[in-house]
Amino acid sequence: MTLPGDDPGAPAFSPHSPDPLERLTHEYESRRLAEEKKNERMVWWYLAYFLFGIHIVAFVMIYAVTHTK
Repeated sequence: MTLPGDDPGAPAFSPHSPDPLERLTHEYESRRLAEEKKNERMVWWYLAYFLFGIHIVAFVMIYAVTHTK
């Protein structure tokens, strides 16, 4: 037996339900899933920029150490 919300990638309720509460819940779940996907994408971008910056700093430090007198 499956319950609403068993599949983590799909909204829990149907948009075609006669119950207004279920339709509102479906809309809320759809918006929440879209926002979660957007936030996850942003986290990956921030991580990529952070790692890129760390490498730039490391290369500058290596350059500075190897070119000292």
